[in-house]
Amino acid sequence: MTTHHPTPDRPDPASPWVFSTRELGRRPGNMRAYTRTIDAPADPARLGLDTIAVPAAAAVELDVRLESVTEGVYVSGTVHAPLSGECSRCLDELTDEVDVELSELFAYPDSVTDETTDEDELPRVVDEYVNVEQTVRDAVVLALPLAPLCQEDCPGLCPECGGKRADLPPDHGHETLDPRWAALRGRLSAD
Repeated sequence: MTTHHPTPDRPDPASPWVFSTRELGRRPGNMRAYTRTIDAPADPARLGLDTIAVPAAAAVELDVRLESVTEGVYVSGTVHAPLSGECSRCLDELTDEVDVELSELFAYPDSVTDETTDEDELPRVVDEYVNVEQTVRDAVVLALPLAPLCQEDCPGLCPECGGKRADLPPDHGHETLDPRWAALRGRLSAD
């Protein structure tokens, strides 16, 4: 019995991110739809940014269509996943959800598209398989805010004491005295 070991160039057919295109053949117009729930990858291959991301092992819902076109397999559909992160102003934990659209052409080997595009420009159909993990990662990352907020009007933290402004009284403030007047203040308070 031979065991299949995927290479970096060859998708692992056992991966939930990998779809077979065998049923499509190379007949333009053939289409297959798939719905899968996949565990999000763990660090460092996470789906997201340092400030907000899909938690490791969280359920990522894929609803995709694979369509055979002249130059390859066109993958389209949606991705839904939970998000977890921290507010960029007050540093509180936050949760949210992301819904993104996918649309990516995977070029057939030896097609005009394959021959006229660089390897990093377009993904490829390899041994009748497409691996959508990088396509999903790119779509999710592009949909995320670079500075996530717990709420749109989050007041953030007090720059002087680090207290959360939402929890501080309205008259909260810090007296700032010009150091050049400190000696005078010391004399006046001594009287």
